[in-house]
Amino acid sequence: MRRSSRVRVGGDRGAVAAEFAVAVPAVLLVIVLGATALGACSRQVRLQDAAADAARLVARGDSAARAQTVVAGAAPGATLAVSHPAGLVCAAAIAPSGIPLVAITLTAHACALATETD
Repeated sequence: MRRSSRVRVGGDRGAVAAEFAVAVPAVLLVIVLGATALGACSRQVRLQDAAADAARLVARGDSAARAQTVVAGAAPGATLAVSHPAGLVCAAAIAPSGIPLVAITLTAHACALATETD
């Protein structure tokens, strides 16, 4: 008996390449979205730290302009609002997330005990 070694026409040939061509863009999209989200989280942490620094700066008597410089240095494009409720100095920092094509705003709030000035 002789076995035939013919290749079937129209079989599974090329199926792996087609599946790979569909899977690679999906995997790349997930990686890019994950990296972008990590970048936004990192920016949020920097913004929170800058808001705390700004509150302490203003509480110890530095100018609001110096505090704004600290916040803008930590997160470019960030703005700062300073308030003085009941013996505290509170700083609210607002910045864009930096995620392209998505308009998400990051906010951070921090307060420090105001020092008594004579």
